[in-house]
Amino acid sequence: MIAVAELTYRDALRSALIEEMDHDRRVILIGEDIGGYQGTFRVTADLLQRYGPTRVIDTPISELGFVGAAIGMAMLGLRPVVEVMTWNFSLLAMDQIVNNAAKLRYFSGGQVNVPLVIRGPNGAGVQLSAQHSQSLEATYAHFPGLYVVAPATPAEAKGLLRTAIRSQDPVIFLENAALYGLKGEVPDSDFALPFGKAAQPDGPCGRRRGGAARRRGHRG
Repeated sequence: MIAVAELTYRDALRSALIEEMDHDRRVILIGEDIGGYQGTFRVTADLLQRYGPTRVIDTPISELGFVGAAIGMAMLGLRPVVEVMTWNFSLLAMDQIVNNAAKLRYFSGGQVNVPLVIRGPNGAGVQLSAQHSQSLEATYAHFPGLYVVAPATPAEAKGLLRTAIRSQDPVIFLENAALYGLKGEVPDSDFALPFGKAAQPDGPCGRRRGGAARRRGHRG
């Protein structure tokens, strides 16, 4: 019997970040207000105190700049996890995401990997403005070279974020903003959910939805 803990969607994400940062010093966090302010939705609460400013990096309000910086970090061997305050703001970094992060493995003939995760809140339903409420999953699924992940439960959030951080490729990780307070059972172990698997039978973590992650790649 697998031991489980009841966590919110938010805490499941935070737990995955902590465990991966403890496991691998190459994992760093970068984004607006993730350190001193502890994140707009508090996914990164207390992580600045835990890991220090060299691994939890607050940035200026410049998505194009800090996403580009994270791509460079990934090319040089780090594993950055970028938080965008809302996925709507990622449109300001679209050139870096779809023309650099997504294409560098192809451009380099497989010599350069970009182990990068870009994560943050997505979608409507939490009484934010129109410019903060769009759902961009389908938009990013059209670009070759990206994994696109949209977890629906706390267990999926933790298991898929772990897989995303360990991936050698850029991952677009979209967290529905209305789900952060959702509670659910999460395995209390070192578990990761593989990308692209169909729904599994009911188990200790409930039912997994099919198509949790989709990749558009250059290779057959």
